[in-house]
Order: sequence, then C-alpha cells, then structure tokens
Amino acid sequence: MRFMMMMKADRSFEEGVPPSPALVEEMGKFIEETMRAGVLLDTGGLAPTAMGTKIRAADGKLTVTDGPFTEAKEIIGGFAIVQTRTKEEAVELGRRFMQLHTRVLGDAYTGECEIRQMFGPHDA
Repeated sequence: MRFMMMMKADRSFEEGVPPSPALVEEMGKFIEETMRAGVLLDTGGLAPTAMGTKIRAADGKLTVTDGPFTEAKEIIGGFAIVQTRTKEEAVELGRRFMQLHTRVLGDAYTGECEIRQMFGPHDA
C-alpha cells in the first residue's frame, strides 16, 4: 500500500525561514533509515506559495492566479511517499517524523502531518 504523508507548514515557511541545521540533520537520518528499509519511495519539500500558481475551474472557465496565496490556511511544505503493508505502519512513520520535530524543536513546535492512501493503475 502506498501512502502520501503531507507535512503542513507554519507561517515561518511562507516567510522563507529555513529549518534549523539540527532539524535538517535529524530529518536526513530519518530519510536515510527509511530509504534503506525500502519504505520511503520519494520525498521532497515544496517552495512557498509566493512561487506557486493556482489553476481553478469554475462555471466552465479556467482562472490562473500566481502566488502568494494569503488566504491559504493549510500550506503543504513537504511530502513523502511511503510503501507499507498497512495504514497503521504508515501512521507510525508519521508519528516518528512528528516526534523528531518535537524532540529537536521543543514543546513549542506546532505542526501537522496528513497521511492519505494513494491509488494508481498498479494498486489493488
């Protein structure tokens, strides 16, 4: 089963504040471990909404809008695609990733990771 883990960013992400070197180091270790285990298929960060574009379809018309998107309430800052036997295994990976953030950044850290199963032509 494939799952996408979407890391929702806080406002500092939109302001271009990079993650701390300690967090980058710990994320690197986690990424290496999960890749070696064959669980992590892909991962990456996303640029702030100021560098993005939205294409919206409504009433038979397309509207193209360049960022930034100030009305965005939940901003996806990064993603990981994992392959696990069960949803519970994917949730456990998400828990470990979020615990990594709280361990490095402290109790004041606030963030969210959304996990959703992926479907494609090769999925049963």
